[in-house]
Amino acid sequence: MNNRIDDQFSSTQRQAVEEAVRRAEETTACEIIPVVAEASGRYDRGEDMIGLWCGVLAAIAIWTWFPARSVEAGSGAWGAGTGALGLVLLVAGIVGGFLVGAVIASRTAWLRRLAVPRKQQHEEVARRAREVFFDQRVHHTAGRNGLLIYVSLLEHEVTVLADQEILAHPALGTLLLERTRDLLVGRLKTGDVAEALASTIREIAPTLAAALPIRPDDTNEHPDALVLLPSP
Repeated sequence: MNNRIDDQFSSTQRQAVEEAVRRAEETTACEIIPVVAEASGRYDRGEDMIGLWCGVLAAIAIWTWFPARSVEAGSGAWGAGTGALGLVLLVAGIVGGFLVGAVIASRTAWLRRLAVPRKQQHEEVARRAREVFFDQRVHHTAGRNGLLIYVSLLEHEVTVLADQEILAHPALGTLLLERTRDLLVGRLKTGDVAEALASTIREIAPTLAAALPIRPDDTNEHPDALVLLPSP
């Protein structure tokens, strides 16, 4: 797979996360699946909004510039031919501005985020995390003890999901999910994604081991790899 998110993580960074998962799973029956997504939603509306803004700005610029050129030419007003040309330029500016803005937004994450409501971003992250939970078969472990740690880069958001055994355990449950999320968010603010993931996994490992220790017959049901997902 060749995509932009692959280029953001060196082999050393991936190995750091994988080593943290491997060491944690040496002491706990939990299956930890770290996932980093380039984005959770397509956000076509965000691209359209940026395109619309650029189209409007282009129209304003043409409208301001063209009459001035007409006055310089000595017409004093828009004549029939001048008016037709002005209309053509205006339409071309709107269409061209829209296309340029949409293309720029599609390639500029922070710009696209500006045009998308935060609530919509949160909903897309939650939806995509649930999809990944099932796509990666986190819910298919024999002990129902899968733990998904999902990071969405575009939205700057973290979601942690767990299967029944973790959710039902009195020492884990939603408190573990919230603690894991908060730890990771705090570290993402000051460090790179890979190190933030690795250090968070190392920190929660003793809690997982105490509540759900590894069994003699335990098998590794998921690869200890960092899963990287391109934009949808």
